[in-house]
Amino acid sequence: MAAVPTLAVFKLASCDGCQLTLLDCEDELLALAGRVRIAHFLEASSAVRPGPYDLSLVEGSITTPADAERIRAIRSASRRLVTIGACATAGGIQALRNFADVEEFRRTVYARPDYIDTLATSTPVSAHVDVDFELRGCPIDRRQLLEVVTAFLADRRPDVPDHSVCFECKRRGTVCVTVAHGTPCLGPVTHAGCGALCPAYGRGCYGCFGPSGSVNLPALIPVLQRDGLDDRDTERLLSTFNVAAFAAHDREPRP
Repeated sequence: MAAVPTLAVFKLASCDGCQLTLLDCEDELLALAGRVRIAHFLEASSAVRPGPYDLSLVEGSITTPADAERIRAIRSASRRLVTIGACATAGGIQALRNFADVEEFRRTVYARPDYIDTLATSTPVSAHVDVDFELRGCPIDRRQLLEVVTAFLADRRPDVPDHSVCFECKRRGTVCVTVAHGTPCLGPVTHAGCGALCPAYGRGCYGCFGPSGSVNLPALIPVLQRDGLDDRDTERLLSTFNVAAFAAHDREPRP
């Protein structure tokens, strides 16, 4: 009789929203629980079984020396490791620290900064260990999550496209908010997965799924400025959930 595969879910520096997406799967999660042994998932149960694990899902970024040590232990105990959410795949909104003075933050915020053991940067899990797949979003999409989990349990590659949100707008018949209304929108450079939720309600995409597989910020920025954003507003729009990921892309016009 074949062994039942084991699933583990871990949290690092994050808000727990991506783990809640898994819990929100409800009926699908019950069906999944019948096919796997959930060995570690503190958001759902205090019952913990030791590894190794066939599949580990990791939410959260690396922000402390303890995080860096812990992710190496998780990696060594996991046959497959999938990072879920903007924190785990791009450092999250806490990666704003990467562009500032963390020591100044520590002195300003905490009465006893000497008690705070933190890194100067917030980095994705992939900066520290090998990752088998990155599932983007803040939070992640439940349909994509189920596809990723079932794919790895079936030993196949997940079918998660890396095209932009613009494709999702066209698929659901949503009128382009930029073309029709001059609304600033990051849809052309943002990874699909949300179902074009914000444009469907008349507002521009704000990039919660991070950069798509093909990003051309030098072409998009003049459009954002045409639609009313100055340099500071544009920078703020790109400096949210996936600030470090968008910062890694060239913003200057190409020769």
